[in-house]
Amino acid sequence: MKFLITGASGFVGAALCTELLMRGHAVRAAVRTQFPCINTLDQVAIGNIDQHTDWSAALQEVDIVMHLAARVHMMKDSAADPLAAFRQVNLLGTENLARQAICSGVKRLVFVSSIKVNGEETKNSRRYTEQDAPEPQDPYGISKWEAEQSLWRIAKNSGMEVVIVRPPLIYGAKVKGNFLRLIEALHRGIPLPLAGANNARSLLYVGNLLDALITCATTPAAAGQTYLLSDGKPVSTAELVEKIAQALQQSSHSFYIPPLLLHATAAMGGFTAQFNRLFGSLQIDDTKLRKELGWIPPYTLEQGLNITMAWYRQAKGQR
Repeated sequence: MKFLITGASGFVGAALCTELLMRGHAVRAAVRTQFPCINTLDQVAIGNIDQHTDWSAALQEVDIVMHLAARVHMMKDSAADPLAAFRQVNLLGTENLARQAICSGVKRLVFVSSIKVNGEETKNSRRYTEQDAPEPQDPYGISKWEAEQSLWRIAKNSGMEVVIVRPPLIYGAKVKGNFLRLIEALHRGIPLPLAGANNARSLLYVGNLLDALITCATTPAAAGQTYLLSDGKPVSTAELVEKIAQALQQSSHSFYIPPLLLHATAAMGGFTAQFNRLFGSLQIDDTKLRKELGWIPPYTLEQGLNITMAWYRQAKGQR
């Protein structure tokens, strides 16, 4: 089988290309511009992704499309109309790709959506499942949910199968964003007031995501399904801080401040969203994926964190 990976130069996309090649699959990387770090791959530069993108060269002789490329969530969006900007890429760009994939004879399209389609937070030990009514709260989540619905409509009367995956926060080697900032703060020994963050959040190591994506792409029973996935047991932010520090082989210096006081302080400074990410819960029930496809995460949370911190320490010139 030949795979087309969109977003192939990204954190997950580059790792997915490598994993597929290691498993003996033919891989084509769709990138905005030629990417030197993956110049050994069959690459096709497709430019910006929207309703006008020409995918014809990228889709030649492709059996399976893994659609990872997206306009990603950001804390401070500079777009005049964020929802329109997200829809341009995540909705219209996905629709355009799907229609051209059908015309090219693609057998299956695996769409990497987001747990933000389900919502932002779970309460009282509740866990999100595929049966929950979607409740996206921000433009990114809305655009992903709209893309999911459009994919089902487009594929309904075609021969192309669709599989949708909604991952939570992804971490691993070369991770960026808030997760990297947390690692850097702990590495620098900055005391963090997170000892009272006794929440529960589902995370996903990139190695587990890659395995799940390939399972969804190659297992017949996955056709027409939506799956949530995670490493397994959720972890509190306080526990996560300690586990990261342990993997970094140093102390966390985490200390306790009452969460209500921190919340009030965050609200006054306009940092409520950041507070909710650290102290709110977001739990996932991935029973459906495990039962229907027999999927078991190949890495535990601890193993994933150890690999991630080993990469970070090496990047910093440490052993």
